[in-house]
Amino acid sequence: MKTIIEPFRIKSVEPIRVTTKEERAKCIREAGYNLFNLHSDDVMIDLLTDSGTSAMSAGQWSGIMQGDESYAGSPSYYRFERAVKDLMPFEHVIPTHQGRAAEKILFTVAANKGATIPSNTHFDTTRANVEMSGAEAIDLVIAEGKDPADEYPFKGNMDLEALERLLSDAHDRIPLVMLTITNNTGGGQPVSMENMRGVREVCSRYKVPLFYDACRFAENAYLIKTREPGYADVSVPDIVREMFSYADGMTMSAKKDAFVNIGGWLALNNGDWADQARNILILTEGFPTYGGLAGRDLEAIAIGLQEIVAEDYLRYRMASMQYLGNALTRIGVPIVKPVGGHAVYIDARTLLPHIPPLAYPGQALAVALYVEGGIRACEIGTVMFGMQPDGSEQAAPLDLVRLAIPRRVYTQSHVDYVIECIENLYTCKNQLPGYRIEWQPRFLRHFTARFLQLA
Repeated sequence: MKTIIEPFRIKSVEPIRVTTKEERAKCIREAGYNLFNLHSDDVMIDLLTDSGTSAMSAGQWSGIMQGDESYAGSPSYYRFERAVKDLMPFEHVIPTHQGRAAEKILFTVAANKGATIPSNTHFDTTRANVEMSGAEAIDLVIAEGKDPADEYPFKGNMDLEALERLLSDAHDRIPLVMLTITNNTGGGQPVSMENMRGVREVCSRYKVPLFYDACRFAENAYLIKTREPGYADVSVPDIVREMFSYADGMTMSAKKDAFVNIGGWLALNNGDWADQARNILILTEGFPTYGGLAGRDLEAIAIGLQEIVAEDYLRYRMASMQYLGNALTRIGVPIVKPVGGHAVYIDARTLLPHIPPLAYPGQALAVALYVEGGIRACEIGTVMFGMQPDGSEQAAPLDLVRLAIPRRVYTQSHVDYVIECIENLYTCKNQLPGYRIEWQPRFLRHFTARFLQLA
C-alpha cells in the first residue's frame, strides 16, 4: 500500500496551544534567539530532539506499575539487565540516568590528558565529555559522509584507512575507539555491518577496545536490513546481536531507541573498568542496581527494548522519514541524503548561501522556522561544533538543521504542516538574516547561548 499507517492506536492526547506569528516573534526574541531557551508550551510542533520525547506504550505504562523501588537488588534491575543482554550480550550492564552520564563515567575511567578518542563522528555531549577529561576527540568519517548530497547508503561509516594510520602512529595514547550508530552529527546516517567488522579488525590488531555510542541502534539495524546485501532475510534482533558482537562495550541513551523519557546505561566486558565505573556511579548516580533511575524507569526500558526491534514499527518509522525527505526535495530544499532513521536534516549552508558559516545559517533557518509555524528544530553546525578546545572558533564541516521526529507522537498531518511551513520559507529564503553570539558558556554553548540578529 502507498498509504503510511501508524502501527499503533492513540489512547491519550495532549493539547497543542496554537500561537500567532507575532507571539512567536516575541517569544524567540525574549529567548535570545535560542530555541533551547523557549518555553515548550510556546512550541506547536517540537522537533528539537527525539531524545526523551517519545510516547510510551500501554505495555510500558503497565510495566511502570510493577516497578520495584528497593534501593539495592531490585527485581526491576534484573529485568532491565536481561532485556539489555538479550540484544547486547556484554558482561557488565551499569544503569545511568541518561546517556551523557554513561559517557562521563566511561571517559573518567578510560581517558586522560593527552589521550585521543577517534570516532566516525562524535556527537555534542560525547565530544564535550572527551574534552573535559583532557583528551582529544577526532572524527574519522568517510569522505561520502561529508557531502550532504551524496546518496551512498552508509555515510556514517568510519574511514578505515584513516583509523589504521592513527592507530599505527599513536595506539599507545588511544584508550578506545568510539563508533556512533547511527551517525547523528553527519545526518543520522547508518554504519554498515561490513564497516563495523572492519573497525573491529583494525582495533583488534592494535589491541584497542571498540565502544559504540548506540542510542539509535535499532534504526541502524533496520537500515542494514534494507540497504546492505545479505541481510534482507535476517531479523532485526539478530542483526542487532551481530552488531554488538564486534564491540567491547557501549554507551546508551535509552531516551532514543528504548521509547522512554529518561535513562541510559554503560555496558562493557572489561571487569577492571566496570569496577571503577561502579565506584564512580555510586558517587554520582546511585547504587549499581538503580544508577540514578527509579525501578519503574528500568521496567519501561526493558519493555521498550522489546518494542523497538519490531519490524512493523521500524518500517513505519523509516517510511515516515522518507515521506518528509521526499516532500522537501520536491520543493527544492537541500537535505542530507539518503534520509536516515530519526530525522531529516536540511543543508542550511547550501539553502542560505548569503549567510556565511560564522553568521550561523543553521541557526537562522531554525529561528525562521519557529517564527513561521511554531516549529522547533535543532541547529547542528557551527553553533554546536564551531568552538574549538582552545576557545577559538571555526566553521563546522556542515551547517544543518535537524528535524528530529519524536517516536509515536506526531501524525502525518503534523508532518504535512511542517512541509507547508518550510515551503513558505523557501520562497523568502534570501531575506533571512544571520546571527552573532551575544553570550556563550565554555562548553556545549548551543544549549544556553544567546544571539543577536544581524541587520
